[in-house]
Amino acid sequence: MCRVGGLKVATVNELKQKMDALAEQFNTPAFIENDPVQFPRAYEKQQDIEIAAFLASTIAWGNRKQILTGCRKMFHDIMKNRPFEFVISGRFNDIDPAMNIHRTFFGRDLVYMCRGLQFVYLQCNTLAIAFSESDSNVWDGFSRLRELFAQANGGEYSRHISNPTPNRHKGGSACKRLNLMLRWLCRQDGIVDMGIWHNLKLSELMIPLDTHVARIGREMGLIERNGNDRKTVEELTAKLRELDKNDPCKYDFALFGLGESQKRAKL
Repeated sequence: MCRVGGLKVATVNELKQKMDALAEQFNTPAFIENDPVQFPRAYEKQQDIEIAAFLASTIAWGNRKQILTGCRKMFHDIMKNRPFEFVISGRFNDIDPAMNIHRTFFGRDLVYMCRGLQFVYLQCNTLAIAFSESDSNVWDGFSRLRELFAQANGGEYSRHISNPTPNRHKGGSACKRLNLMLRWLCRQDGIVDMGIWHNLKLSELMIPLDTHVARIGREMGLIERNGNDRKTVEELTAKLRELDKNDPCKYDFALFGLGESQKRAKL
């Protein structure tokens, strides 16, 4: 027994029906207007889309209006709506390192990311190379991407590219922002997500887990673990695969919708 939007759900079939309905309700073109996915969607060239998806997802935490403001600063003000040209030309070296873009993400962080992107694109024409060489495992892909960017930046790692590898102290990062990027680039429903990458199966994608999604997942009985780490992502995604084994991440829209419904109920 669990609850979805205040309703008791007794069976897996009932849960699937409610979650499918919520996903359909929020996975609409209207969703794009107030979401950072609008920025990669504004481009047609694959490399522009990839860069915009990577950078927009990188600052996708906190207040949504502030996220959109940060994205406009990066893509409109700094890159002049030509992300790939900006990266390849090396013009990112002129960015003021102290410029605040979004919360703890500064100009120096954008320079780091652009240097990593340039490093990748000078070797290959797509950012997907990080995943095509990792046996289609998203966690291995994240680790490879992290290593490539560190290699481009003199061995320095960025706190804005999470480490998914568990160790004896931590269970590995949930990599919410990187999983969000993959949802945008891999899901192919023709509505919100763009689906320009085909080297990862939708069934292998992981749910983008933040504190709100984790809280809702626990309220619904879909999460039993206490921490919000890689293992929790795997636990929640496994439960969502029971509802749709081919596309579990479509339920990211349902979980978002439940969160929005709770916000409105408190107003």
